[in-house]
Amino acid sequence: MLNRAKLPDNVDELKVLLSAQWAEIDALKLAHNTLSITSSDDKQEIQRLTLLLEMLRRKLFGKKSEKLNRQIDQLELELEALHITQGECIPAQQPETEVKPPRTAPQRRPLPEHLPRETQTHLPAGNACPDCGLSLDSAKVLGEDISEVLEYVPASFRVIRHVRPRLACQCGNCIAQAPAPSRPIARSFAGAGLLAHIMVAKYGDHLPLYRQQQMYARERVELSDSTLGDWVGACHQLLRPLINALHVHVFSAEKLHTDDTPIAVLAPGTGKTRQARLWTYVRDDRPSGNRDAPAVWFRYSPDRKPVFGLSVEYTR
Repeated sequence: MLNRAKLPDNVDELKVLLSAQWAEIDALKLAHNTLSITSSDDKQEIQRLTLLLEMLRRKLFGKKSEKLNRQIDQLELELEALHITQGECIPAQQPETEVKPPRTAPQRRPLPEHLPRETQTHLPAGNACPDCGLSLDSAKVLGEDISEVLEYVPASFRVIRHVRPRLACQCGNCIAQAPAPSRPIARSFAGAGLLAHIMVAKYGDHLPLYRQQQMYARERVELSDSTLGDWVGACHQLLRPLINALHVHVFSAEKLHTDDTPIAVLAPGTGKTRQARLWTYVRDDRPSGNRDAPAVWFRYSPDRKPVFGLSVEYTR
Protein backbone atom coordinates (compact mmCIF):
# COMPACT_ATOMS: atom_id res chain seq x y z
CA MET A 1 0.00 0.00 0.00
CA LEU A 2 1.49 3.38 -1.01
CA ASN A 3 1.75 6.15 1.59
CA ARG A 4 0.83 9.56 0.15
CA ALA A 5 3.11 11.36 2.58
CA LYS A 6 6.10 9.43 1.23
CA LEU A 7 5.34 9.83 -2.49
CA PRO A 8 8.20 11.58 -4.37
CA ASP A 9 7.60 14.92 -6.05
CA ASN A 10 9.67 13.97 -9.09
CA VAL A 11 7.59 12.48 -11.88
CA ASP A 12 10.34 10.06 -12.98
CA GLU A 13 10.83 8.74 -9.45
CA LEU A 14 7.07 8.35 -9.14
CA LYS A 15 6.96 6.29 -12.35
CA VAL A 16 9.76 4.04 -11.08
CA LEU A 17 7.94 3.51 -7.78
CA LEU A 18 4.68 2.69 -9.52
CA SER A 19 6.42 0.27 -11.88
CA ALA A 20 7.92 -1.58 -8.91
CA GLN A 21 4.50 -1.79 -7.26
CA TRP A 22 2.90 -3.16 -10.44
CA ALA A 23 5.70 -5.70 -10.83
CA GLU A 24 5.10 -6.93 -7.26
CA ILE A 25 1.36 -7.22 -7.92
CA ASP A 26 2.01 -9.20 -11.12
CA ALA A 27 4.35 -11.54 -9.21
CA LEU A 28 1.67 -12.17 -6.57
CA LYS A 29 -0.94 -12.90 -9.26
CA LEU A 30 1.44 -15.32 -10.98
CA ALA A 31 2.12 -17.15 -7.72
CA HIS A 32 -1.61 -17.37 -7.01
CA ASN A 33 -2.37 -18.76 -10.47
CA THR A 34 0.50 -21.27 -10.21
CA LEU A 35 -0.75 -22.51 -6.82
CA SER A 36 -4.29 -22.82 -8.16
CA ILE A 37 -3.11 -24.77 -11.22
CA THR A 38 -0.95 -27.05 -9.04
CA SER A 39 -3.84 -27.73 -6.68
CA SER A 40 -6.14 -28.45 -9.60
CA ASP A 41 -3.59 -30.78 -11.18
CA ASP A 42 -3.19 -32.64 -7.87
CA LYS A 43 -6.95 -33.11 -7.61
CA GLN A 44 -7.14 -34.44 -11.17
CA GLU A 45 -4.22 -36.79 -10.48
CA ILE A 46 -5.95 -38.05 -7.32
CA GLN A 47 -9.10 -38.76 -9.30
CA ARG A 48 -7.10 -40.56 -11.99
CA LEU A 49 -5.21 -42.71 -9.50
CA THR A 50 -8.41 -43.52 -7.60
CA LEU A 51 -10.13 -44.72 -10.78
CA LEU A 52 -7.06 -46.73 -11.76
CA LEU A 53 -6.94 -48.37 -8.32
CA GLU A 54 -10.59 -49.34 -8.55
CA MET A 55 -9.99 -50.87 -11.99
CA LEU A 56 -7.01 -52.88 -10.72
CA ARG A 57 -8.93 -54.08 -7.66
CA ARG A 58 -11.74 -55.32 -9.92
CA LYS A 59 -9.18 -57.24 -11.95
CA LEU A 60 -7.92 -58.87 -8.77
CA PHE A 61 -11.20 -60.73 -8.37
CA GLY A 62 -10.74 -62.28 -11.77
CA LYS A 63 -7.03 -62.99 -11.72
CA LYS A 64 -4.48 -62.97 -8.92
CA SER A 65 -0.88 -62.07 -9.64
CA GLU A 66 2.07 -60.76 -7.66
CA LYS A 67 2.75 -58.10 -10.32
CA LEU A 68 -0.77 -56.71 -10.01
CA ASN A 69 -0.43 -56.57 -6.22
CA ARG A 70 2.80 -54.61 -6.53
CA GLN A 71 1.15 -52.16 -8.93
CA ILE A 72 -1.69 -51.59 -6.50
CA ASP A 73 0.72 -51.05 -3.61
CA GLN A 74 2.71 -48.51 -5.64
CA LEU A 75 -0.40 -46.62 -6.72
CA GLU A 76 -1.65 -46.51 -3.14
CA LEU A 77 1.68 -44.97 -2.07
CA GLU A 78 1.44 -42.34 -4.83
CA LEU A 79 -2.15 -41.57 -3.90
CA GLU A 80 -1.17 -41.25 -0.25
CA ALA A 81 1.63 -38.81 -1.16
CA LEU A 82 -0.80 -36.68 -3.19
CA HIS A 83 -3.27 -36.56 -0.30
CA ILE A 84 -0.45 -35.41 1.99
CA THR A 85 0.52 -32.72 -0.53
CA GLN A 86 -3.09 -31.54 -0.65
CA GLY A 87 -3.12 -31.29 3.13
CA GLU A 88 0.08 -29.21 3.14
CA CYS A 89 -1.22 -26.70 0.58
CA ILE A 90 -2.35 -23.43 2.15
CA PRO A 91 -5.04 -21.79 0.00
CA ALA A 92 -3.97 -18.42 -1.35
CA GLN A 93 -5.97 -15.34 -0.38
CA GLN A 94 -8.53 -14.48 -3.01
CA PRO A 95 -9.42 -10.91 -3.98
CA GLU A 96 -12.43 -9.52 -2.19
CA THR A 97 -14.26 -8.99 -5.49
CA GLU A 98 -14.00 -12.67 -6.42
CA VAL A 99 -17.05 -14.75 -5.56
CA LYS A 100 -16.03 -17.73 -3.44
CA PRO A 101 -17.79 -21.01 -4.26
CA PRO A 102 -19.88 -22.45 -1.42
CA ARG A 103 -17.82 -24.80 0.69
CA THR A 104 -19.36 -28.18 1.34
CA ALA A 105 -18.58 -29.76 4.67
CA PRO A 106 -16.95 -33.21 4.37
CA GLN A 107 -19.11 -36.12 5.42
CA ARG A 108 -17.32 -37.65 8.40
CA ARG A 109 -18.16 -41.23 9.24
CA PRO A 110 -19.52 -41.75 12.74
CA LEU A 111 -17.31 -43.61 15.16
CA PRO A 112 -18.20 -47.32 15.48
CA GLU A 113 -20.99 -47.95 17.96
CA HIS A 114 -19.58 -51.29 19.16
CA LEU A 115 -16.46 -49.69 20.68
CA PRO A 116 -16.49 -49.15 24.45
CA ARG A 117 -16.89 -45.54 25.58
CA GLU A 118 -14.85 -43.91 28.32
CA THR A 119 -16.26 -40.63 29.64
CA GLN A 120 -13.94 -37.88 30.86
CA THR A 121 -15.62 -34.84 32.43
CA HIS A 122 -13.72 -31.54 32.22
CA LEU A 123 -14.68 -28.92 34.83
CA PRO A 124 -13.53 -25.27 34.92
CA ALA A 125 -10.12 -24.66 36.46
CA GLY A 126 -10.30 -24.57 40.26
CA ASN A 127 -14.00 -25.51 40.17
CA ALA A 128 -14.78 -21.86 40.84
CA CYS A 129 -16.73 -19.16 39.04
CA PRO A 130 -14.33 -17.04 36.97
CA ASP A 131 -16.42 -13.91 37.72
CA CYS A 132 -17.23 -14.00 41.45
CA GLY A 133 -15.01 -16.86 42.63
CA LEU A 134 -17.83 -18.87 44.25
CA SER A 135 -17.66 -22.65 44.23
CA LEU A 136 -19.39 -24.39 41.32
CA ASP A 137 -20.41 -27.45 43.37
CA SER A 138 -23.98 -26.21 43.63
CA ALA A 139 -24.09 -24.61 40.16
CA LYS A 140 -26.97 -25.43 37.84
CA VAL A 141 -26.09 -27.42 34.72
CA LEU A 142 -27.48 -25.69 31.64
CA GLY A 143 -26.26 -28.27 29.16
CA GLU A 144 -23.11 -29.89 27.97
CA ASP A 145 -20.96 -30.16 24.87
CA ILE A 146 -19.90 -33.68 23.89
CA SER A 147 -17.18 -34.59 21.44
CA GLU A 148 -15.70 -38.00 20.74
CA VAL A 149 -12.07 -38.86 19.93
CA LEU A 150 -10.97 -42.20 18.54
CA GLU A 151 -8.10 -43.44 20.69
CA TYR A 152 -5.91 -46.54 20.61
CA VAL A 153 -4.92 -48.48 23.73
CA PRO A 154 -1.90 -50.70 22.96
CA ALA A 155 -2.25 -54.41 23.65
CA SER A 156 -0.61 -55.50 26.87
CA PHE A 157 0.43 -58.68 28.60
CA ARG A 158 -0.94 -59.74 31.95
CA VAL A 159 -0.38 -62.62 34.30
CA ILE A 160 -3.48 -64.54 35.39
CA ARG A 161 -3.00 -66.19 38.79
CA HIS A 162 -5.11 -69.28 39.38
CA VAL A 163 -5.45 -69.76 43.14
CA ARG A 164 -6.92 -73.06 44.42
CA PRO A 165 -7.26 -73.02 48.21
CA ARG A 166 -7.07 -76.36 50.02
CA LEU A 167 -9.97 -76.50 52.42
CA ALA A 168 -9.88 -78.81 55.44
CA CYS A 169 -13.23 -80.08 56.64
CA GLN A 170 -14.02 -79.72 60.33
CA CYS A 171 -14.48 -83.44 60.53
CA GLY A 172 -10.73 -83.74 60.09
CA ASN A 173 -11.00 -86.53 57.53
CA CYS A 174 -11.24 -84.64 54.21
CA ILE A 175 -9.42 -81.89 52.28
CA ALA A 176 -11.34 -80.28 49.40
CA GLN A 177 -9.75 -78.44 46.49
CA ALA A 178 -10.99 -77.38 43.05
CA PRO A 179 -9.39 -79.15 40.09
CA ALA A 180 -6.71 -77.29 38.16
CA PRO A 181 -8.11 -75.38 35.12
CA SER A 182 -7.26 -76.96 31.81
CA ARG A 183 -4.60 -75.41 29.60
CA PRO A 184 -4.46 -75.42 25.80
CA ILE A 185 -0.93 -76.88 25.91
CA ALA A 186 0.01 -79.25 28.72
CA ARG A 187 2.70 -77.96 31.11
CA SER A 188 2.83 -74.64 29.28
CA PHE A 189 2.34 -71.17 30.74
CA ALA A 190 0.76 -69.81 27.54
CA GLY A 191 -2.89 -68.82 27.82
CA ALA A 192 -5.50 -69.34 25.13
CA GLY A 193 -5.67 -65.62 24.31
CA LEU A 194 -1.90 -65.38 23.82
CA LEU A 195 -1.83 -68.45 21.58
CA ALA A 196 -4.70 -67.11 19.47
CA HIS A 197 -2.89 -63.78 19.11
CA ILE A 198 0.33 -65.48 17.98
CA MET A 199 -1.47 -67.63 15.41
CA VAL A 200 -3.49 -64.75 13.94
CA ALA A 201 -0.39 -62.53 13.79
CA LYS A 202 1.61 -65.25 12.00
CA TYR A 203 -0.95 -66.54 9.50
CA GLY A 204 -3.43 -63.65 9.29
CA ASP A 205 -1.11 -60.64 9.50
CA HIS A 206 1.97 -62.40 8.04
CA LEU A 207 4.20 -61.58 11.01
CA PRO A 208 7.02 -64.14 11.35
CA LEU A 209 7.80 -65.45 14.80
CA TYR A 210 11.09 -63.57 15.05
CA ARG A 211 9.27 -60.27 14.49
CA GLN A 212 6.72 -61.15 17.12
CA GLN A 213 9.60 -61.99 19.43
CA GLN A 214 11.01 -58.47 18.92
CA MET A 215 7.60 -56.90 19.57
CA TYR A 216 7.16 -58.84 22.81
CA ALA A 217 10.68 -57.91 23.93
CA ARG A 218 9.66 -54.24 23.83
CA GLU A 219 7.11 -55.14 26.50
CA ARG A 220 9.95 -56.80 28.49
CA VAL A 221 8.49 -60.25 27.84
CA GLU A 222 11.30 -62.52 26.67
CA LEU A 223 10.08 -65.48 24.61
CA SER A 224 12.63 -67.58 22.75
CA ASP A 225 12.14 -68.59 19.14
CA SER A 226 12.07 -72.26 20.12
CA THR A 227 9.29 -71.60 22.64
CA LEU A 228 7.17 -69.75 20.07
CA GLY A 229 7.80 -72.51 17.53
CA ASP A 230 6.73 -75.19 19.98
CA TRP A 231 3.56 -73.27 20.76
CA VAL A 232 2.65 -72.88 17.08
CA GLY A 233 3.30 -76.58 16.46
CA ALA A 234 1.14 -77.54 19.42
CA CYS A 235 -1.66 -75.30 18.11
CA HIS A 236 -1.44 -77.14 14.80
CA GLN A 237 -2.16 -80.38 16.62
CA LEU A 238 -4.99 -78.79 18.58
CA LEU A 239 -6.64 -77.56 15.38
CA ARG A 240 -6.06 -80.80 13.45
CA PRO A 241 -9.56 -82.29 14.18
CA LEU A 242 -11.20 -79.04 13.07
CA ILE A 243 -9.11 -78.94 9.88
CA ASN A 244 -9.97 -82.55 9.09
CA ALA A 245 -13.70 -81.93 9.64
CA LEU A 246 -13.54 -78.83 7.41
CA HIS A 247 -11.74 -80.87 4.72
CA VAL A 248 -14.44 -83.54 4.76
CA HIS A 249 -17.21 -80.92 4.56
CA VAL A 250 -15.62 -79.03 1.65
CA PHE A 251 -14.77 -82.10 -0.44
CA SER A 252 -18.21 -83.62 0.03
CA ALA A 253 -19.72 -80.92 -2.19
CA GLU A 254 -20.95 -81.74 -5.69
CA LYS A 255 -19.10 -78.73 -7.14
CA LEU A 256 -15.68 -77.63 -5.97
CA HIS A 257 -13.90 -74.40 -6.90
CA THR A 258 -10.13 -74.30 -6.55
CA ASP A 259 -7.28 -71.93 -7.28
CA ASP A 260 -3.65 -71.53 -6.30
CA THR A 261 -1.56 -68.50 -5.32
CA PRO A 262 2.23 -68.56 -5.81
CA ILE A 263 4.23 -67.52 -2.76
CA ALA A 264 7.98 -67.12 -2.33
CA VAL A 265 9.45 -69.13 0.55
CA LEU A 266 13.02 -69.32 1.78
CA ALA A 267 15.17 -72.23 0.66
CA PRO A 268 17.37 -72.96 3.70
CA GLY A 269 21.07 -73.25 2.98
CA THR A 270 20.92 -71.73 -0.51
CA GLY A 271 20.35 -68.09 0.30
CA LYS A 272 17.57 -68.02 -2.30
CA THR A 273 13.81 -68.40 -2.45
CA ARG A 274 11.67 -70.99 -4.15
CA GLN A 275 8.10 -70.77 -5.36
CA ALA A 276 5.51 -72.66 -3.36
CA ARG A 277 1.72 -72.65 -3.62
CA LEU A 278 -1.20 -71.84 -1.40
CA TRP A 279 -4.25 -73.77 -2.55
CA THR A 280 -7.82 -72.68 -1.95
CA TYR A 281 -10.79 -75.06 -2.16
CA VAL A 282 -14.23 -73.51 -1.94
CA ARG A 283 -17.71 -74.96 -1.78
CA ASP A 284 -20.68 -72.63 -2.14
CA ASP A 285 -23.90 -73.97 -3.64
CA ARG A 286 -26.15 -71.18 -2.42
CA PRO A 287 -26.74 -69.88 -5.97
CA SER A 288 -28.18 -73.34 -6.76
CA GLY A 289 -30.58 -73.22 -3.83
CA ASN A 290 -28.49 -75.46 -1.59
CA ARG A 291 -28.68 -74.55 2.10
CA ASP A 292 -25.45 -76.26 3.14
CA ALA A 293 -22.97 -73.93 4.77
CA PRO A 294 -20.31 -72.53 2.41
CA ALA A 295 -16.72 -73.17 3.46
CA VAL A 296 -13.12 -72.64 2.38
CA TRP A 297 -10.24 -75.07 2.93
CA PHE A 298 -6.67 -73.78 2.57
CA ARG A 299 -3.61 -75.92 2.01
CA TYR A 300 0.08 -75.29 1.41
CA SER A 301 2.26 -77.27 -0.99
CA PRO A 302 5.96 -76.75 -1.72
CA ASP A 303 5.43 -77.14 -5.50
CA ARG A 304 2.78 -76.88 -8.21
CA LYS A 305 1.14 -80.23 -7.44
CA PRO A 306 -2.39 -79.80 -6.05
CA VAL A 307 -3.11 -81.10 -2.58
CA PHE A 308 -6.16 -83.23 -1.88
CA GLY A 309 -5.08 -85.33 1.09
CA LEU A 310 -4.17 -84.52 4.66
CA SER A 311 -0.54 -85.60 4.64
CA VAL A 312 1.08 -82.22 3.89
CA GLU A 313 2.59 -80.63 6.98
CA TYR A 314 2.29 -76.94 7.84
CA THR A 315 5.30 -74.69 7.42
CA ARG A 316 6.69 -72.57 10.20
